[in-house]
Amino acid sequence: MSKKIVAIGGGENGRLRSDGTRYPYELENQDKEIIRLTGKQHPNFLFIAHSQPLDGQEGYFQVMVDIYGKMYGCPCKHLKSNKLTDAKYVKQLVDWADIIFEGGGNTLDMIKLWQATGFDQVLKQAWENGKVMCGVSAGANCWFKQCLTDSLQIKQGADQPLVSMQCLGFVDGFFVPHCNNAERLESAKHLLKTSQQIGLGVANCTALEIVDNRYRLITSDASQHNTHPFGLKMYWENGEFFQEEMDASPEFKPLEQLLSRNIKRGAN
Repeated sequence: MSKKIVAIGGGENGRLRSDGTRYPYELENQDKEIIRLTGKQHPNFLFIAHSQPLDGQEGYFQVMVDIYGKMYGCPCKHLKSNKLTDAKYVKQLVDWADIIFEGGGNTLDMIKLWQATGFDQVLKQAWENGKVMCGVSAGANCWFKQCLTDSLQIKQGADQPLVSMQCLGFVDGFFVPHCNNAERLESAKHLLKTSQQIGLGVANCTALEIVDNRYRLITSDASQHNTHPFGLKMYWENGEFFQEEMDASPEFKPLEQLLSRNIKRGAN
C-alpha cells in the first residue's frame, strides 16, 4: 500500500473576505492531484480543522465543501476536535475516508490535542493504509518530524517568535510553510542550526508531494503573492548554511536525495 502525503505551503481556497467578496481559488492543481492520488473519480473527503478553535471549524469545513464537494463531486464529512475521544466514531470516519485533509492554523495546539487523544496514532495507521494525508500550512507541518510554526504568534500576539516543534514524524525533515516570507526563512535558518534536520521550505501555491520514497512539487499561479511557486532545501554542514531550490520538474525524484546532504549544493 503506497504511503501518500501532499503538504501545501500556503495559498488561498476561495474563502470569504470580511467585506463579503471571496479570495481567489489558487490551489486547483494541488486539489486535483490529491484526488488523483486516491485512484477514484469521486473519493471520500474527510476534513479535520483541528488547528482551528472549535467554533471556527464548521465554517472552514463549508469552504472545503465548496471545493471538494461542489466542484469535484466528492462526498465530504467533518471530524470536529470535540469528537476525538469517541474512538468508535473516529474509526468510522477515518475508515470511510480516502482523503484526510487538515487546514491551516495553530500547529502546536493541534499536535498536543492529537497526542492527548491518541489521534496521532490513528493518523499514522491511516497513512500506512494508503489514505492521502494532506493539508495546508499547519496541515502540512504535521506530517514531518519537525516544523517551523507561528503558533505562539497566533496564541499570544505578533511580538512572539517563530519557533520549531516536533510533529508526527512521517517524513524525517523540518517543514517550513510559506517560505516565500523572508522572516520565516531567516527563522528557519537559525532554528535549523540547532535541529540539524534538512529544511524543506515550501512557498505559497506550492505543494511537496511524497509517494513512498519519491517526491515532486505541485505548483500553481502565485502571482497574487508577488512571488513564484518554489520549494527550498536548506541545511547546515560544518558551520556553513546551504540553500537551494528544489527541482520543480513534474517527474518524481528519489526522496533520499532531498533528505540527504551529499548532493550538489546551492548558494550559500
